[in-house]
Amino acid sequence: MAANIITVLQSDILKRLDIFVSEKTGITRSQVQRLIKEGFILVNGKHEGQNYKVKKNDIIIFHRYEEEKKEALIPESIRLKILYMDDYLVVVDKPAGMVVYPAAGHNRGTLLNALAYHCKKLATVGGPLRPGVVHRLDKDTSGVMVVALDDKAYYDLIEQFKKRTINRKYIVLIYGGIKNDSGEIAMEIGRSASDRKKMSTKTRHGKEAVTRWKALKRFSAATLIEAKLGTGRTHQIRVHFSAIGHPVLGDKTYGKKVEVEVKVEEKRKKIVFPRQMLHAQTLGFIHPATEEYMEFSTPVPEDMGICISMLNK
Repeated sequence: MAANIITVLQSDILKRLDIFVSEKTGITRSQVQRLIKEGFILVNGKHEGQNYKVKKNDIIIFHRYEEEKKEALIPESIRLKILYMDDYLVVVDKPAGMVVYPAAGHNRGTLLNALAYHCKKLATVGGPLRPGVVHRLDKDTSGVMVVALDDKAYYDLIEQFKKRTINRKYIVLIYGGIKNDSGEIAMEIGRSASDRKKMSTKTRHGKEAVTRWKALKRFSAATLIEAKLGTGRTHQIRVHFSAIGHPVLGDKTYGKKVEVEVKVEEKRKKIVFPRQMLHAQTLGFIHPATEEYMEFSTPVPEDMGICISMLNK
C-alpha cells in the first residue's frame, strides 16, 4: 500500500487534521475524514481524530487505500501547447473548452489525461485524478497553467500560491465602460446561499478576495482590461466584475452578457461571444529546484482576438 509523508510547516500550524490533509493531497474532506476513521492517516505514528490541530514538524503519514488505486488517469494523445517542461514541472497554454482534470461528466479529454500521455512521470500527490495540480483554470478560460511533476515541486508551488507570491495577470473583456482607468476590487467571496454551484460577494462566510485592474482599451459597449490577482478565490475575476456591474462578456453564469450591439458603418450589428472572454496571459513563479524566477506569457487565442477586432471596428 503506497504512502505519502507530509511534514507540517509553520504556515499550516493549528489547522484541523482533515483540512490539512485535504489541502495537501487534493482528496475531498469527507474522504479524508473516512480515511482518518479507518486508520489510513497517522500523526507521528499515532492515530489522531479529525479535529486534531496540527503542529509544526508533525509527520503526517497518509496511506493510499485500495479504492483510490482503481482510479487512474487514462493517457490520451491530445495535442497540447507546452511552453516549458523539465523533471519538476510543466507549463502549458490551456485552450478554452478543456477541463483541467477528470470529474463527473468529464472523464476523458482533460488536461491531465493529455499530460499523462506527454509527460514521462506525474507527481504522486494532489489526488489520484489530479496529480500535481496546484491551481486550475475554468473550462472556458484559456491561458497559462503550471502543473507539478515532482512531489517536492508540488508542495513548493502550493506554498507560493498560499503566500501569494505567484504573479498572475489576465486579459479580460468586460461589459460596458468602466468608470476609472485603474482600480482595486476588494470584496469577500464565498458560496452563494441560493446556488451552491456559484460563488458570490453576498455571503456571510466569505474569504478575502482582491483583484487589481487597469483599462487597456475602451470600446462603445465594452472595456478591455488587465486584471491581476491578489488572491486566488474560485471564479474571482468573474464574480468581482459582475458584482460591480461589469460582468465578463460571454460569461453565462455571472452576468449573462453573451452579446452586445455595436454600430458599424451606420448599421447596428450584434457581436456574439462564444465563451467567457477571460485569458490567463501571464504566470510567474520561483522554480522549486533552481530557485530562479520564471515567467510565461501567451497572446489571447483566436476566438477572443476576433471579438476584440470586431469591437475595434
